Amino acid sequence: MAAAHTGHPYQDPARPVAERVEDLLGRMTLAEKAGLLFHTMIPMHADGRPVEDGDEGEFPADTSGLIRRQGLSHFNLVGTAEPRRIAEWHNAVQEIAAGTRLGIPVTLSTDPRHSFTANIGASVRAGAFSAWPEPIGLAAVRDPELVHRFADTARREYLAVGLRVALHPQLDLATEPRWSRQTGTFGSDAVLTAELAAAYVRGLQGERLGPDSVAAMVKHFPGGGPQRDGEDPHFPHGKEQVYPGGMRELHLAPFRAAIAAGAAQIMPYYGQPIGTDWEEVGFGFNRGVVTDLLRGQLGFRGVVCTDWGLLNDDEIFGEPHQARAWGVEHLTPAERAAKALDAGVDQFGGEECPELVVELVRTGRIAEDRLDDSVRRLLREKFVLGLFDDRRHVDPDRAELIVGNPEFRAAGAAAQRRSLTVLSNRDRTLPVTRPAPRLYTEGLDPAAVARHGRPAATPAEADLALLRLHTPYEHRPNRFESLFHSGRLDFTRSELADILRVLDTVPTVVLINLERPAVLPEIAERAHALIADYGAEDEALLDAVFGLARPEGRLPFELPRSMAAVEASRPDVPNDTADPVFPHGHGLDLGSGRDLGSGLADGRDLADGL
Repeated sequence: MAAAHTGHPYQDPARPVAERVEDLLGRMTLAEKAGLLFHTMIPMHADGRPVEDGDEGEFPADTSGLIRRQGLSHFNLVGTAEPRRIAEWHNAVQEIAAGTRLGIPVTLSTDPRHSFTANIGASVRAGAFSAWPEPIGLAAVRDPELVHRFADTARREYLAVGLRVALHPQLDLATEPRWSRQTGTFGSDAVLTAELAAAYVRGLQGERLGPDSVAAMVKHFPGGGPQRDGEDPHFPHGKEQVYPGGMRELHLAPFRAAIAAGAAQIMPYYGQPIGTDWEEVGFGFNRGVVTDLLRGQLGFRGVVCTDWGLLNDDEIFGEPHQARAWGVEHLTPAERAAKALDAGVDQFGGEECPELVVELVRTGRIAEDRLDDSVRRLLREKFVLGLFDDRRHVDPDRAELIVGNPEFRAAGAAAQRRSLTVLSNRDRTLPVTRPAPRLYTEGLDPAAVARHGRPAATPAEADLALLRLHTPYEHRPNRFESLFHSGRLDFTRSELADILRVLDTVPTVVLINLERPAVLPEIAERAHALIADYGAEDEALLDAVFGLARPEGRLPFELPRSMAAVEASRPDVPNDTADPVFPHGHGLDLGSGRDLGSGLADGRDLADGL
């Protein structure tokens, strides 16, 4: 269904996109232009209704006011619902936009929503969408065709419900073992990450951006990962980004590949570079990074959208959080906006204050021509995606058929199984072939276990124990920060004692979820077998244990021997801990027992050629 307004050149799909953009730009007021520069978060009701002013809920919003009064037309969907309801919500939001003066359609974006991590600042659990391993698990398989298939599946599911911008892929290198965002990366290997980045972008967008594309917002330029002490720059104690190993160029390699593949958008990171020739301000405010490097040296011509919440202090879950204005904390929100626009960004993520930009233009601090440069890029993408034309509305019936269909779910389940990584297999414990063994389990669904054996109440009564563990982390008191698992990677003394007590009582298979590189030398030494997953259902892990699936994964990062080794490593250098328990690329083939990753490089030598 086309837009309700007719008669102007910008509403004529037969005209060239550039002509349509210039016609619409010439009709826009300053306030309408400013509204286009903001991309904020927005919730929906579970029944498909937009959230309006006064509605109850954990995340209040005034959807109609944001569109009609403030002129916003880019929104990041918070949370999830059934596919039909998301499609109905999308159409309702587009109807609100169609009723505005110019009828500019809304562009809806999403964080990753095809795996197992739920974090309002990073990702959404799959729910009704097909469930795949986290990106770090896709990297464990090292197969660009698999990554392309995943991204193409995400594209089709997103299109069905009207989500047109993916706030991914995340192309940071996992070089600081403590950093909380590694599960969304492709690991520590720059060469592999670059190869998978290109496959991912093409899977979302196709060979060129068009009506059947989902635009990729690649992040976090110029590469998150080298965070001091592995802390996250959502928070003041994690704002510093450092390069003691001189590997800054290595972190750029995946972004070069994404740009070459046609990535439509790029998000600079929060981090504040320390000890480099870049200005020591967050990357979203950094002209040397956005204009000189990204646009100048790398030739990027698409949309640059800041990471969320750079301008204003805010409350999250009822707790105060300061703006991520690292290095420019002393500036007012308007001055921060001006500095970011001077740096070369087009859009402010997670903000909804266009009045600041209006005032900057009216006072002469920012030229309206500068706004026009960004508005052109943003309008062009809307036209190219078909949002002014046949892609303005979606079909809820079709959404119900496409999202999470059996083919997509089966592909995701197969990818989960492929990504599993066998780290050790003493005495060929795996695969377990004994019929109906007595199984002592922790952390697994009893119903799933029951298909493979009989339950044992204690380790002493069992033939075999199966323990499902998760990478340790420090529990932080702030509710939002608690979602970003940071700090220690080793188990506490009491946690380790409980685990080892089982391992010393009965032959045990340990199943460890590696959202970060766990420190587990004692467990690796005493477990009969050790399997890593990166987002997988219990059934997938049990299929590997009992020979119904063949794991293909190789470690996407090394597993350190101690926290002392982690603390001594350089945060910008891949796989830099001394004497790791398992090296990067390690993974055993259950059939032959050979190491699948023998001789595998980690890409750090790429820096020599950059």
